[in-house]
Amino acid sequence: MTRPTTLMRLSGGLGAATLAAGLALSAPLAHAHDGGGNGGSGGSGGSGSGSSGSGSGHGGNIGNAPSHLDLPDGFRPEGIATGSRHTAYLGSLADGDIYALDLHSGEGEVISQGPGTPSTGLKVDHDRLFVSGGSGGDARVIDLRSGEVLKSYTLVPAGTPSFINDVIVTGDAAWFTDSLDNALYRLPLGDEQHHHGKHDRHGHHSLPDQSEVQKVDLTGDWVQNAGMNANGITTTPDGRALLVVNSTNGLLYRVDDDGAAQQVDLGGYLATNGDGLLREGRTLYAVQNQLNKVAVLRLDRDGLGGELRATLTSPDFDVPTTIARSGGDLFLPNARFTTPPTPTTPYWVTGIDD
Repeated sequence: MTRPTTLMRLSGGLGAATLAAGLALSAPLAHAHDGGGNGGSGGSGGSGSGSSGSGSGHGGNIGNAPSHLDLPDGFRPEGIATGSRHTAYLGSLADGDIYALDLHSGEGEVISQGPGTPSTGLKVDHDRLFVSGGSGGDARVIDLRSGEVLKSYTLVPAGTPSFINDVIVTGDAAWFTDSLDNALYRLPLGDEQHHHGKHDRHGHHSLPDQSEVQKVDLTGDWVQNAGMNANGITTTPDGRALLVVNSTNGLLYRVDDDGAAQQVDLGGYLATNGDGLLREGRTLYAVQNQLNKVAVLRLDRDGLGGELRATLTSPDFDVPTTIARSGGDLFLPNARFTTPPTPTTPYWVTGIDD
């Protein structure tokens, strides 16, 4: 499949150990170089479990990376996370598999088998991957060197409708959105409770126990609508609060640790169908999945205001969901929500420059 990927600007078999060594990544927490979130629902479908990518570079290159990278047929990508050594990690809506993709060669492989429920938003913390569990109502943490699941967490009781959609890792916690409830879920990390700053032998904070999972209700200006609500999540430029986009009403909210939400003044701009968020300094990239575009916003340091600076799109987009940077380029998986999923449906990652 050949698809041109010229960027348009509008106004306003490898084993897990081998991949871990050759495709290792480490992303600093201060930079939101990982994407997550989802504007659709998970479910059954074909998966690329165990198969390698085709290593294509259709449509030319951006920098040193191809602008069109094929994924295994039927994989149904949603979340993406990137870091050093031009590696991307992608989660499958079909069965939750985690796929490692070399963004230069296009080669890749499933490095961690999924639980049979979706993997949505992803975030890297050194050599660990935090994974949102979609309709499974859960979250898990994966060792990127081995593919081992280090810990799994039940965020929502079984039988309760939920869609755990995206995650951000801050200095003291991992925060997850639930698109079907007006709440966030917090996994404490760092100098809290019995941890007291305890680090494991690899130098990062120890993971909390299940009993430490906290539900934080969204209050204040937050408006809960029918359908998908809280989706992409990141931090404010000053690092003092969170930013959460509501997919249905297109509003962006600044959220304090206690859940108090304030609507961000974007000068009337609505991030309708808002999905994954990527913040770099005061620049926020907001994916608008069904609209096949990315809003580029300039934020105030406190995150309470901002304005649209540009909109990015590509003819290669087919409902992109999330966004991450590797080197000087941006990469977005195409979930193709308007295409019925089958085991042979093609899926790919689009690379663009900005």
